[in-house]
Amino acid sequence: MTREAGPDFIEALARGLDVLRCFRAGRPVLTLSEIAAATGLARPTVRRILLTLDELGYVRSADRGFALTPRVLELGMSYINSLNMWEIAEPHMRRLVDQTNESTSMAQLDGNDIVYVARVAVPKIVTLAVTVGTRFPAPATSMGKILLAALDQAELTAALAEPTRSGITPWWQPERDELDRTLREVRARGWALADQDLAPGIRSVATGVRNGDGKVVAAVNVTVHAAETSVEQLTEEHLPRLLRTAADISRDWALLDTLPITVHEPRRGIVPLGVRLP
Repeated sequence: MTREAGPDFIEALARGLDVLRCFRAGRPVLTLSEIAAATGLARPTVRRILLTLDELGYVRSADRGFALTPRVLELGMSYINSLNMWEIAEPHMRRLVDQTNESTSMAQLDGNDIVYVARVAVPKIVTLAVTVGTRFPAPATSMGKILLAALDQAELTAALAEPTRSGITPWWQPERDELDRTLREVRARGWALADQDLAPGIRSVATGVRNGDGKVVAAVNVTVHAAETSVEQLTEEHLPRLLRTAADISRDWALLDTLPITVHEPRRGIVPLGVRLP
């Protein structure tokens, strides 16, 4: 795998992350050969990486191959917890679920994909399973449309140039001009609809969540089964509640931005950043 990198780039670390990213839904166990083929790395290199990850507790031997361990969740949860996303969003999202009796999720953009960072689900049968960490192609999802619409043209072009790593082929695969028209509509009205664009039976509506600077930093949605809930019901009944929920989360995130950031300094306890210590 060829990379353009600066002099401080650590190739060994990048290769280790490449190996971790090989494991996806539907392929929980991979052989050394499969990982080597997926990453483009030599088998001896992959073997050393896997043995190192095994020693660290991130992978384990399984059924003539290797599988991830639950310890890899630490990597993603460290990111989510560092932003206090779940802690702030959870009560608002649970209230929305109580009002709609439908699942709600929050996602952020990663290249041409969305990645789920929070979710409150109700027990309903849907076409695709969703958990925190799930990724889907952004253009085919309501949250993805919101997040793409928040980018400027240069950022949008760069995001769309990245290949999806979701492993999903969506039903709706628009040409750039069609997608641009859709995103202009999303910007104008402040919310996005995905009517079975990702897969049959899945219908959702989403809007943006903003930080203290007013920038869209995440999206939140309501997802329904198309056979149970019409587009009219989704937009007329659930959307107003979703908009209020997003506004409430944005308000709390804005308040968080005004609080002093603190660090723990040995022997001095919790100290606000920017405060000069004696």
